[in-house]
Amino acid sequence: MGLAKTEIFTLEQNTVARFAKALGHPARVAILQHLFKTNQCICGDLVLEIGLAQATISQHLKALKSLSLIQGSVEGTKVCYCVDFKNWAKMKQTLSVFFDQDLNTPKCC
Repeated sequence: MGLAKTEIFTLEQNTVARFAKALGHPARVAILQHLFKTNQCICGDLVLEIGLAQATISQHLKALKSLSLIQGSVEGTKVCYCVDFKNWAKMKQTLSVFFDQDLNTPKCC
């Protein structure tokens, strides 16, 4: 059986790609912006704020939660989400290292 495509890349490359994918959809960016603004949110609020269907919002929340960029707590029949600041900082550090590669690289052209 062949290798999964991700297995031929380094852990760092896969991590950068996963974070980039999480930020690669405007709905997920909007969700994160809303969570930063309110510091917590009930999923129904996101449906009203962003204007997408509940199922679509849930899929985007699942993608963000799978990377631990957000966390949720159940309150009765509602789930409140907030940014996981520890993992947010980890993502920022990882992406900073990636984006700062050019600082010590001589110009080729």
